[in-house]
Amino acid sequence: MLKIGNVELTGRALLAPMAGVTDRAFREMCIRFGAGYCVTEMVSSKALQYHDKKTAALMEIGPKEHPCGLQIFGSEPDTMAQAAKQALAFSPDIIDINMGCPVPKINASGSGAALMKQPELCAEIVAAVKNAVNVPVTVKMRTGWDSGSINAVEVAKACADAGADAITVHARTKMQMYRPGVDWRVIRAVKRAVNVPVIGNGDVTGPVSAAHLLEQTGCDAVMIGRSAMGNPWIFQQINAALQNQVEIVPEPGIYQRLTVMLEHISKMVEYKGEHHAMREARKHVSWYLHGLRGAAQFRRWAGELETFHDLELLARDVLAENLNVSPPDCER
Repeated sequence: MLKIGNVELTGRALLAPMAGVTDRAFREMCIRFGAGYCVTEMVSSKALQYHDKKTAALMEIGPKEHPCGLQIFGSEPDTMAQAAKQALAFSPDIIDINMGCPVPKINASGSGAALMKQPELCAEIVAAVKNAVNVPVTVKMRTGWDSGSINAVEVAKACADAGADAITVHARTKMQMYRPGVDWRVIRAVKRAVNVPVIGNGDVTGPVSAAHLLEQTGCDAVMIGRSAMGNPWIFQQINAALQNQVEIVPEPGIYQRLTVMLEHISKMVEYKGEHHAMREARKHVSWYLHGLRGAAQFRRWAGELETFHDLELLARDVLAENLNVSPPDCER
């Protein structure tokens, strides 16, 4: 069983932090379907200083989503250390430091992937956070800033030497954003360079790619991001394949897909209130409907959802279209 510090992970397929996606409801669904670990959306270390209500909402961790890491971002060691201390009030199992976000707004302040330009500062931040908390501290980074500055090995060694308990490497540069083309060789190089667990991230789309990443890099676990959107059962599929190469978990049927979608969005409504939740739910619903018959039209309707009842009606129509039956006679 993989351990990060004193925290035991329940599997080798982990949920990546994604801003605007990995909220409490989504994390709970992924843990339910076998994610061995999840991480919150990233939280600003400076916003924490001002006790911002929206920031506090991002940090809520429920009892059904452990083990769970809480990710913070910033560029000042003292501020990051203070933020990590405050984050402990939300009972995270791990504090994760963002050194990989490619968004210009984040990088402009010297945070996210911009930190990789300064390996010494990366080490200072890790050391400060490590000294401030009594839970494991991890780092999520990219391979480098651009193709001419691939320095993940240097940064990973600096962070590990400063006390990081694990390193996650997204096998793209900052300049690549999320465009095609990952370099798993960098993950392999980092794994060979440090003596802490290394988690590989980037283009893991199912059991086959997960197995290939583990085999080709020697990393300890895989982290799944975009491939989990509207697809929480990907963790169940990967776990089954890694535990028993003969076992194959089939794709979910239409009933399961729609049932899970409704359960997921109902959790969002419970945690955020219907008005706010249903606006955020529109993108999740579109992801759940991907690949179904009539998906293009249904996704357009999803973009207009206002209430949970609207979603129930949409699910009824999706089911009828995909089973070739007439829906009950009631108004949309």
